Amino acid sequence: MSRKIRRRKILKGLGVAGVAGLAGCAQAGEDTPTEEDSGGDGGDGEDMSTATPTDESGDGDTDTETDAGGDGGAVESRTIRLGILMGVTGQLSDLGPPIRQGAELAADYMDEESDTFTVDYQFEDTATDPNTGISGAESLVSAGYPMIAGALSSTVTIQTANNVAIPNGVVECSPASTSPAITDLEDNGYLYRTTPTDALQSEVMTQIGRERLEASTTATLALNNDYGQGLADAYVSAWEDAGGTVQQEVSFEPGASSYTSQLSSALQDQPDLLMIVGYPDSGVRIFRDFYNDYSQDFCDVIVPDGLQSGSLPGNVGNSMRNVWGTAPTSTGPGRDTFDSLYQEAYDSDPSESPFTGQSFDAVAVLALANAAAGENDGEAIRDQMNAVANEGGEEVTPENLAEGLEMAASGTEVNYQGASSAVEFDDVGDIAAATYQFYRYQEGGFEVIENIEYSA
Repeated sequence: MSRKIRRRKILKGLGVAGVAGLAGCAQAGEDTPTEEDSGGDGGDGEDMSTATPTDESGDGDTDTETDAGGDGGAVESRTIRLGILMGVTGQLSDLGPPIRQGAELAADYMDEESDTFTVDYQFEDTATDPNTGISGAESLVSAGYPMIAGALSSTVTIQTANNVAIPNGVVECSPASTSPAITDLEDNGYLYRTTPTDALQSEVMTQIGRERLEASTTATLALNNDYGQGLADAYVSAWEDAGGTVQQEVSFEPGASSYTSQLSSALQDQPDLLMIVGYPDSGVRIFRDFYNDYSQDFCDVIVPDGLQSGSLPGNVGNSMRNVWGTAPTSTGPGRDTFDSLYQEAYDSDPSESPFTGQSFDAVAVLALANAAAGENDGEAIRDQMNAVANEGGEEVTPENLAEGLEMAASGTEVNYQGASSAVEFDDVGDIAAATYQFYRYQEGGFEVIENIEYSA
């Protein structure tokens, strides 16, 4: 078996300039279609991904050479097969590319660091559209990928899970789908997520609104999909439970040329706080319309992760200093290693984009479960997801991820401690606790005020 040159050994020899040179020379493999616009806030806008070579036999498990495992046992060299299904165009064209980079970073890192495992992955763009997502998921399943990192939009994740992943026995792990509706999905154990449910985020937003912004009345303006309506409903419930008054609940469709009417309806009773949930694609138009008709002093606004974008004030043409926000952030034991790897690969700070750490963790957990299963079989991988993530066993972090694969494959019990969190799954595949950024928009981007820990 040919020995792979390890990423960290290369980096030590080349320094910063060499790293930049390597990144600039990366080419997309045959299994990784590139989209025309892979820019956004993640890196320099280039498509930096590389798909590792696929196994020529098609089953990914034909390499019969063995290496010493993590506990001294023999581990068979083989290929781990992974699908990546994420929206990098459409409504998530601003947020999606850095999240994709987090996923591909994990796959490339394991492939380069491991002398035993090859990681073969294929990317499909959902265009933040359920029908396109279903088509992409079908392509991955048809190509023989037993596990999928994705999707991003909650609506796309629910549709791809119900129509493709669950019926075909394929494990799906989303790094960014936060809708509470996912919790109660009848998924037969095939759907997981490394990001917390918005049932938690709604509590955090309410706490900030009631205690820090001293608001007693609120209104909601929410995107009409599973993400927008799920978070808005949870927020309304949390706000009323906290003794506040919800004056108006207004929904909107994406891609409208104007949101003046919806804003007028939401703000007609002059709430202390307006909660807006959506994506930057529509958010730019919403905030332009807001500042055309209202001043920053009219009311405070609070937004969730879907509207966290450093380019938003510039695109809107306003400092947006009356806009506050929350977003799941990465504070896991492997955060420092992940930050370093991401910075080296993309010359960008991952903390400037939401869900990058969660994306790395989704791929890492799937790969560890695959290694523990010993085969590219969805049911076998599903049965190992909790085992490799939850408490008990040898600690595996992003730093020793390649060694973790060998330990899991040799039968050693492992406990993945991620970049975003400890990645502890409950009995329905949700993360039970999370840390949220509390941030505020300002000229040129946003400022993180503090991190808030929250658990169910």
